[in-house]
Amino acid sequence: MRDFRLMTGTVVFSLGLLLGVTALADWPQWRGPTRDGLVVSAAWPTTLDERVLKPLWRVEMAEGYPGPIISGDRVFTVETLEEKDEVVRCFDVKTGQQQWEKRWPGAMKVPFFARRNGSWIKATPACDGERLYVMGMLDDLVCLDVKTGDEVWRVDFKQRYATNAPMFGQACSPLVDGDAVYVQAGLSVCKLNKKTGETIWRAMDDAREMNGGNFSSPVIATVAGKRQLLVQTRAELAGIDIESGAVLWRQTIKSFRGMNILPPTAVGQDTVFTSSYGGGSYMFRLTANADGTLASEQLWANDIEGYMSSPLVIDGYLYMHKRDQTFTCIDPKTGQAKWTSERKFGEYWSTVYNGKHILALDQNGTLLLIEASPDEACKIIAERKIAEEETWAHLALEGDRLYVRELKGLAVYRWAVPQGLD
Repeated sequence: MRDFRLMTGTVVFSLGLLLGVTALADWPQWRGPTRDGLVVSAAWPTTLDERVLKPLWRVEMAEGYPGPIISGDRVFTVETLEEKDEVVRCFDVKTGQQQWEKRWPGAMKVPFFARRNGSWIKATPACDGERLYVMGMLDDLVCLDVKTGDEVWRVDFKQRYATNAPMFGQACSPLVDGDAVYVQAGLSVCKLNKKTGETIWRAMDDAREMNGGNFSSPVIATVAGKRQLLVQTRAELAGIDIESGAVLWRQTIKSFRGMNILPPTAVGQDTVFTSSYGGGSYMFRLTANADGTLASEQLWANDIEGYMSSPLVIDGYLYMHKRDQTFTCIDPKTGQAKWTSERKFGEYWSTVYNGKHILALDQNGTLLLIEASPDEACKIIAERKIAEEETWAHLALEGDRLYVRELKGLAVYRWAVPQGLD
């Protein structure tokens, strides 16, 4: 039990030693450098008052859900302008002065029953320091030069694979790894050459339930000794071989109308967790087969339903904002909730953690600092309303700056431990 619960923390600590804090300083993709909400930095403060969280600058923008991306002295985000164009904007991280912008036609109308969550761009870009990869609502992946905003290449997945635009708009945040970029697009999962946009492989194009477009984003993890791309479609959870594109394993996931939104979450050495809207939470164990594939076995299932907020794994325990707007801690061995908050929050949380504390941005614009403990039920250390608009985009932290993408703006705060405080 002890080894299982400490495994994630050990891996994270080793990664920090290997990459170094400096290497992790930028915020190059959705959910941060390691795509799991981990922040490797100096000590966090234990208050959110004006001594700690001071506004630096704010710019007005049109609607958008993409989280901020930070690379060097630049911060990028995206908006949908006048229900017509998608616009990428680049700002100086210190002053907020705009450096460049790039736009293209990209607006669409989602079905009426989904318009509460907007017809504007949703996916967070990814950056490798030289190029920015932006996924648009109409299933177009655009590669831009980070210094100039010039277009390097573009892939229209509708044209490449003779598919339709996703019914609800593309929501997959691209994943850059080595010389490749991975996306769930074109009713499939694709690995592209990041310099040219050429397809290296295409997988799971048999997943017809993706006709409405996927809601999840891929992650890379080593599970059961196999480094693999973990993906969740509208109906399935699966692992794909990084090099060949072969599907290593797959599991059907129950949900309401294909609302499998969360990214797959690796826990320990050989298990993968997910949770769905209208289904529940599930844990699977993977084991290696002689032919190089993996066998998947369900360890447990419960009726705890996730929605859109990605889980965190801290010291082996799972922390998740739920469909019913409460917050819970789950024991990954048993599937039992260690605790569930009595308080209800907004519809969505963006969460990051530093190993000891969780920083959560509620959809209603409230920032919360929470102690990560399986034994103390949702211990909120501090909270502060920082935005009057809704905040659906993912938080970004870089150095002593906190970046918040409001629905119609980008705000940057100085986040620091003041003298005399822990």
